[in-house]
Amino acid sequence: MPELNHRQRLLVLATCCMSLLIVSLDTTALNVALPSMQHGLHAHTSGLQWTIDAYTLVLASLLMLSGSTADRIGRKKVFLTGLIVFSFGSLLCSLAPSLDALIVFRMIQAVGGSMLNPVAMSIMTNTFTDARERARAIGVWGAVFGISMAAGPLVGGLLVESIGWRSIFWVNLPVGLAALLLTLRFVPHSRAPRGRRPDPIGQVLVIALFGSLTYTIIEAPDSGLTSVLPFALIAAASLGGLLWYEPRRDEPLIDLRFFRSVPFSGATVIAISGFAALGGFLFLSTLYLQNVRGLSALHAGLWMLPMAVPILLCAPLAGRLVATRGPRLPLLLAGVTMTASALLFAAFRAESSDVTLFASYALFGVGFAMVNAPITNTAVSGMPRTQAGVAAAVASTSRQLGQTLGVAVVGALLASGVGSSSYHDSFVDASVSGWWVLVGCGLAVLIFGALSSGRWARRTAERMAEQFESIDAREAVRASA
Repeated sequence: MPELNHRQRLLVLATCCMSLLIVSLDTTALNVALPSMQHGLHAHTSGLQWTIDAYTLVLASLLMLSGSTADRIGRKKVFLTGLIVFSFGSLLCSLAPSLDALIVFRMIQAVGGSMLNPVAMSIMTNTFTDARERARAIGVWGAVFGISMAAGPLVGGLLVESIGWRSIFWVNLPVGLAALLLTLRFVPHSRAPRGRRPDPIGQVLVIALFGSLTYTIIEAPDSGLTSVLPFALIAAASLGGLLWYEPRRDEPLIDLRFFRSVPFSGATVIAISGFAALGGFLFLSTLYLQNVRGLSALHAGLWMLPMAVPILLCAPLAGRLVATRGPRLPLLLAGVTMTASALLFAAFRAESSDVTLFASYALFGVGFAMVNAPITNTAVSGMPRTQAGVAAAVASTSRQLGQTLGVAVVGALLASGVGSSSYHDSFVDASVSGWWVLVGCGLAVLIFGALSSGRWARRTAERMAEQFESIDAREAVRASA
């Protein structure tokens, strides 16, 4: 890869951050638009779930494939393809004539999105070779994520209120075009010295597992358990197939030996739990503020600021805590505050008072800011360098899977509780079971944060790393013989 000067490296960073901005802003802004979509497209609760989960499900299924493909054929090529597909999918979403069409177009968006963030991070890692510069670049990356979380509900509310829900997707077009032009001009070509071989069977099994599991959860309240039983069986068979097939490959899509490391296993559970809480929290809060309180999209966006602002302010603090004191303290803080936030809704009806509602949103914002930063650090803790990228990709996949399951489970419980009643009359009572699920997610973050960051956990990671290093050494000797 050619050596870039300081200005060119900053332009590469700006380009990568633009891709993160459109992907993150699209997700957070979309939640505020859900009630408008529901009325405009005559959607049921399950339809709203699919507008979110169709995207996160495809994203979770393809992240590892996109990352390994970029390493193999070239990061710039895959990144450019991702920008084009994501922008085209956004345009299609803005023109969707029906709910079914919107769900399909969201899946197209996700195919492009899977080629953006993991590949952008790989481009940044290879562009900023100095450790201090790389740390600053990753700090900027984290700040952009915080800004998108803070600005998403407000920007989404403003657009929905003034133009309509379709304008949510228009925002991606000029930013995507600018990122495309900057990529063509400034992002250098790079690829891994030795790319991982494709694992098509593993990839198909992952898609079958994620897709059938999500379908079972979302559709069970409306269709009944008998109708979704075949999909539940497909999910079980796919999981069994992964557990049997992946250990038999030299370069599996998911190396199950990683889970011998307690920090890695803990990070996977924490990522799924933390982002499940985020997905469920945004889903319930958006519908409550607009369908029950009767707030406009803009006012609902303003009400989400007590959650968004702490994310913006505390995310850099979490990063510094991880760098100076390790992941344990931020994970414990995250578990306590996320559990307390959900508990205020589940046990104390936080909706009954503006003060408790504000406090619950603020607590969740602090908790989510604290949980996001340590996930990748914990996942790669003790990993040999040759495996760190794959471990980080599994952590990213776990984030998306968690958000998918959070929306699916909480939405299914809500749909079962509401039944044929109106949202306004039964929403608060129907949402209690969903809030208890989020209490469980917060407790999972707390418990696994404590378990995965102690001395015993670090020793398991060291033993696993030694096994990988001895295997790599034997393969190197065999290759040179």
